[in-house]
Amino acid sequence: MHCPIRLANTTSFHRTSPVLRPSDNRSICGNPAALMVGVVSVVSILARRIAFLLLFLGAGLAVTRPCLGLSFEFEETGNLSTARANHTATLLPDGKVLVAGGATLSGTLATAELYDSATGTWTATGNLISARRNYTATLLPSGKVLVAGGIGCCTQFPLASAELYDPATGLWTATGNLSTGRFNHTITLLRDGTVLVAGGYDGIQTTAEAELYDPANGTWTSTGSLGNARREHTATLMSNGKVLVAGGINEDLLRRCELYDPASKTWKLTGHFLRQHSEHTATLLNSGMVLALGGVFGGRTELYDPSSERWIATGGLASARVFQTATLLPGGSVLVVGGSPVALASTELYDPPTGTWTVTGSLITGRFGQTATLLSDGRVLIVGGFDPSFIPLASAELGVRVDD
Repeated sequence: MHCPIRLANTTSFHRTSPVLRPSDNRSICGNPAALMVGVVSVVSILARRIAFLLLFLGAGLAVTRPCLGLSFEFEETGNLSTARANHTATLLPDGKVLVAGGATLSGTLATAELYDSATGTWTATGNLISARRNYTATLLPSGKVLVAGGIGCCTQFPLASAELYDPATGLWTATGNLSTGRFNHTITLLRDGTVLVAGGYDGIQTTAEAELYDPANGTWTSTGSLGNARREHTATLMSNGKVLVAGGINEDLLRRCELYDPASKTWKLTGHFLRQHSEHTATLLNSGMVLALGGVFGGRTELYDPSSERWIATGGLASARVFQTATLLPGGSVLVVGGSPVALASTELYDPPTGTWTVTGSLITGRFGQTATLLSDGRVLIVGGFDPSFIPLASAELGVRVDD
């Protein structure tokens, strides 16, 4: 089940992939040739921005050294039944992975699939009520999956609707609507089981509004506003229970970062990035520090220290990249996979004790805008995304740890 993708003229880039925002009334209804006209425009814009990124940051990229005793290799696993990008992937309590929604060449998807890591196969599960892409998903303490917002089918404005997936039945049910429809926002499960949604694009402008979802009654309530409206940012639940919202873009790329305190339901400014980051990743390390890396104009990496509320430089990536994934591994290292420019197949490992990077095994298929999910056995499932021609992929791969 899918709906036609809508494209618009913009140079804005979004967190899950460089897909254009739907701010006009032009529809591309299942016409791959017409879609590729928009694709070529997007790729051209992306290439120019990445070229500037490389010129601007190339001198700062690090010479890596080995992260002793750890490397990764990638192997094929079962293909999705439907190629997709701009989807979400959620690890369920039973160890399966739920992949839902996203975009394919012919439109926005409502279909969902389950990956069984024991057999390496995919099976269909219930369709979303509303087709959506560029949305967010989070696993609730109940074991259900909450999805919210995103770009829907044949509509000028982002979705305000939210849905719950029940693994016991394989079905989706509607839950309370956001007060503000949005996409390229963030979603964060808080310690008390409520869910924080912040920022994003509301179809007219970048929003500063934040909302809390209460699973007990299925409703959303306002929880103040960010100091800076932003989209394409990150939100990280820290060890102290606060949420670090970092970077992103409004009219310009942002260095400003903010902290949300669930106890007081208030926002405050915290230390600024050393450099602007948008479309980056942010990963909570075992030390309690937060590693931010990559993104538009973000080839360098930074660490946020919650005790001082300051960012400090750390070792740089071997390859500047945007639309990558970053996964915290059981031993505390961080695996960075793929991204642009030109659908990278390269991957890198970050070693927090030394602050250094190691280039490790390559993907079988270079990709960007994919998802990466840490499985219960320590393998990393890489799903979908775009190939170098901006075509959504059905292929999936497993990253397998290889000890030296």
